[in-house]
Amino acid sequence: MAADSEPESEVFEITDFTTASEWERFISKVEEVLNDWKLIGNSLGKPLEKGIFTSGTWEERADEISFADFKFSVTHHYLVQESTDKEGKDEESEDAIPQSMQDLLCMNNDFPPRAHCLVRWYGLREFVVIAPAAHSDAVLSESKCNLLLSSISIALGNTGCQVPLFVQIHHKWRRMYMGECQGPGVRTDFEMVHLRKVPNQYTHLSGLLDIFKSKIGCPLTPLPPVSIAIRFTYVLQDWQQYFWPQQPPDIDALVGGEVGGLEFGKLPFGACEDPISELHLATTWPHLTEGIIVDNDVYSDLDPVQAPHWSVRVRKADNPQCLLGDFVNEFLKICRRKESTDEILGRSTFEEEGKEVADITHALSKLTEPAPVPIHKLSVSNMVHTAKKKIRKHRGEESPLNNDVLNTILLFLFPDAASEKPLDAAASVDTSNPPPEGEDYTLYNQFKSAPSDSLTYKLALCLCMINFYHGGLKGVAHLWQEFVLEMRFRWENNFLIPGLTSGPPDLRCCLLHQKLQMLNCCIERKKARDEGKKTSPSDNVTNAYSGGQLGLDHLRDTEKEKGEVGKSWDSWSDSEEEFFECLSDTEDLKGNGQEGGKKGGPKETANFKPEGRLHQHGKLTLLQNGEPLYIPVTQEPAPMTEDLLEEQSEVLAKLGTSAEGAHLRARMQSACLLSDMESFKAANPGCVLEDFVRWYSPRDYIEEEVTDEKGNVVLKGELSARMKIPSNMWVEAWETAKPIPARRQRRLFDDTREAEKVLHYLAMQKPADLARHLLPCVIHAAVLKVKEEESLENIPSVKKIIKQIIAHSSKVLHFPSPEDKKLEEIILQITNVEAIIARARSLKAKFGTEKCEQEEEKEDLERFVSCLLEHPEVSVTGAGRGHAGRIIHKLFVNAQRAAAVALPEEELKRSGCPEERRQNSVSDFPPPAGRELILRATVPRPAPYSKALPQRMYSVFTKEDFRLAGAFSSDTSFF
Repeated sequence: MAADSEPESEVFEITDFTTASEWERFISKVEEVLNDWKLIGNSLGKPLEKGIFTSGTWEERADEISFADFKFSVTHHYLVQESTDKEGKDEESEDAIPQSMQDLLCMNNDFPPRAHCLVRWYGLREFVVIAPAAHSDAVLSESKCNLLLSSISIALGNTGCQVPLFVQIHHKWRRMYMGECQGPGVRTDFEMVHLRKVPNQYTHLSGLLDIFKSKIGCPLTPLPPVSIAIRFTYVLQDWQQYFWPQQPPDIDALVGGEVGGLEFGKLPFGACEDPISELHLATTWPHLTEGIIVDNDVYSDLDPVQAPHWSVRVRKADNPQCLLGDFVNEFLKICRRKESTDEILGRSTFEEEGKEVADITHALSKLTEPAPVPIHKLSVSNMVHTAKKKIRKHRGEESPLNNDVLNTILLFLFPDAASEKPLDAAASVDTSNPPPEGEDYTLYNQFKSAPSDSLTYKLALCLCMINFYHGGLKGVAHLWQEFVLEMRFRWENNFLIPGLTSGPPDLRCCLLHQKLQMLNCCIERKKARDEGKKTSPSDNVTNAYSGGQLGLDHLRDTEKEKGEVGKSWDSWSDSEEEFFECLSDTEDLKGNGQEGGKKGGPKETANFKPEGRLHQHGKLTLLQNGEPLYIPVTQEPAPMTEDLLEEQSEVLAKLGTSAEGAHLRARMQSACLLSDMESFKAANPGCVLEDFVRWYSPRDYIEEEVTDEKGNVVLKGELSARMKIPSNMWVEAWETAKPIPARRQRRLFDDTREAEKVLHYLAMQKPADLARHLLPCVIHAAVLKVKEEESLENIPSVKKIIKQIIAHSSKVLHFPSPEDKKLEEIILQITNVEAIIARARSLKAKFGTEKCEQEEEKEDLERFVSCLLEHPEVSVTGAGRGHAGRIIHKLFVNAQRAAAVALPEEELKRSGCPEERRQNSVSDFPPPAGRELILRATVPRPAPYSKALPQRMYSVFTKEDFRLAGAFSSDTSFF
């Protein structure tokens, strides 16, 4: 059987060699990518300008290819340059060596401060890298490396691409690349050596020259001179006497209640540690020739002080702890807490043992329930006093905030509490200095926070400080509770809240600010009403009282109440207004109610005296009786906060579009109109709707010149078309309106109810809700602080970043509940700016810009310091002999002396002979942390008659790393 099957198996083992292998497919994919990117042929660019590798724009494009199932990424890195004029191309340029070979010799961009490693090692402006796509993958075996190098060599030959092509081998962290570049009859091989330890014979120039020459293997004698560029980098880590100037706040003093260390209302600023960790000095010898300089294992001419070029870079500390950033971040953390104030402070604050809960929030419902007890027994002040006693009883000595701190904060928030007599309405806002209208002041419009001189803003800063220094979340809950109690005390006792602009709530501010403004409006109205009862009636009121039963009854009521004016519940009750409305149906008013409004005859209005007049309206007279038209005293419309406006609009929207819904909506919206009509009727007996329209909405009263029967031209007026629509709301309202002056109407704005709603809202706020409300104020304050600190330093890049922060914050904070992630981004931006300013201060302190006596030197130093912040590396004018150079030199000398003092004696003994010890101990500079050398030559390879081509070798060695990166070109025309 086995013998029979053998011929069959041979038939099936025929191999078809026309089928492409995986290797061939891989090569064709590489060629395809190079063709797609149009990297075929030679495109010569301009010679590279000095510093273009750092200042120019680098771009990259990537693609993915695979070798069997192993994925590679192909990336094209290139410096963006202006396209050159190709018309002047002559035949010689056709045979010109590739651009990258020419770049190997260019000295304008040696040691760029910020560039791809291949750019630093080889000085290339364009190259392609093929690397394993997955970060963990690596090409480790030698055969695979050779296979890849063969692949790119074939792909370059097939396509005619003159851009260097590299493959990354070994683990990614080693940054090992092998590559090739091909041109017409020329080829450059890019090779690399990477070792952990530096071989002793190659730690100096003479040893590296030996490697370079042996690698070139040039047949010519003598060898053309080798051009050399050298850079030594020295690291300064120990600043010694240059202590970090930032003094952290004395937290013990703060906890002890002495708030002198950090005032309330002022944010801390600065880094807690030095934000500059190291200074790197690079001393460069850019153009040396072999033979001019000696650098071997015995002696070296390379003295850093004599180097013709110095450049400095600073290493920033990773995420230095910044006070302002921490401050705001800690406050943001409160937003994520779920506990209520009661849960944080222990037992329910308003709980009474053995009695039902006398919660302030239930005060209104108790009022409206029929109660046999007299109203004053339920007074809110009683409730609050018992609550305060209860709080003290529950807390004992375990108050999160000690009394000194609490009192300091409350005095800061409520400066009027220091004087015996609280401020009146006029003085509650400081009118002597009008609010500044600068850009910083109006920032609250953009952030939806609160003005920087307002109570809300100050409260935000105090809560922030308490959260950071005085008991964290418990302290916040404690202060908030005290704040709410203070609000209620002010409402009960008619004391205006300081630090709030008068008038209706400002919808540009945060909701909490609006609520406090609303409470102030309520206090103002209640205060005015209570004072109106105390003081003697005004002229208008006297006139009103002189006629009709109403006035007498009102006077009687007022007399009764005089004794109890101070008691809050008298003002709480709407009873007086309600009684007046009941009285308005008495016989006295029957004759001049609706009928008087319709007919307006003098007989009907004989008994009706005008009430609530403000002043006469110009020359207008009433249409019916020719009496002057008086503008009435009207009620102000009810102030609204944004949540109330939203509620109202939702209710109106829910009424739908039906006729009944529309009618109801119109009735709700015309409450203010009805009140004004009643006031107008009271002030102008015998008026008609046309009179009201002429004053209230002049456009709806159309006057025309007409000729009467006698031929005289007279003005004839009539209501507009919209006023004549059947069942017009204005007509309906006019018919139902009774002549009642504003002071006796039902209040449009029920200050008692609204104040209670606000107080309930405040009492219900959890610390997290509070932090959400006040976070815009805290961010606003942080931005102002950063702006203030930046103005002292004047850093252009920071100004730009602050503008970006303001623009970003404006977008984020205008939404009702911004995402935490976006808020964190804003805080991170603020922290970054704080770190930059701290770095500027650190560098100024170290370079002693303030100590400079000569103005010119001071300006140069300040410019140098600001450049260090802006740029990755800064040249030192005058190198070691310039003003900045002398300071840097001194810094190193001091650090070396300090290190020598700290060195143990054993190490000094080990360091050799006394002279060597002395030399080591007083050396101005430590041994270089890094040495970089670039060797260049143009020599023919591999034969004496070959074309002279550029050769380059870059070497870098540090304590734990040694790398050689060579680019060796050879002529392939005759081989």
